[in-house]
Amino acid sequence: MPERDPRRLDITATPGPNALRHWRQAVPWWRALRNAAIIYVARLVPSMRLKNTLYRATGMRVAPGVSVGLMAMFDVFFPELIAIGENSIVGYGALVLAHEFLIEEYRTGKVSIGRNVVIGANATVLPGVRIGDGTIVSAGSLVNRDLPGGVLAGGVPARVIR
Repeated sequence: MPERDPRRLDITATPGPNALRHWRQAVPWWRALRNAAIIYVARLVPSMRLKNTLYRATGMRVAPGVSVGLMAMFDVFFPELIAIGENSIVGYGALVLAHEFLIEEYRTGKVSIGRNVVIGANATVLPGVRIGDGTIVSAGSLVNRDLPGGVLAGGVPARVIR
């Protein structure tokens, strides 16, 4: 199974013992606030067309036919690093992150979700991950590495089941 390629992650050191306390060095406060407001509203909107328009307003690349379930959450700091392919589904309460704050650094990485992908309810996708076309990620999974196309994957961490 392919690993998450560390070369796809940008690593930025921060001064001090807690990188999250330095989030304003990573992204302007007004952009984080704007993205958070848009993404929060989109989480509750039942209309797929309006929801996708709102996500695109944050810089996310959302292809035609994408369906995002209620309460799904996308990265508010770096939504522009997320791309979702045509006819894909992101399930209820799923979380897609393009950043992760650690103790002395933060990491960012593009997330690429292919075409005809299903991400189950409450699954989590971490930064720098690519999910191939036609893949199904089962509910509650943690996707911390690349997944090839056309597979069923699940678990914590997600592994190819078939």
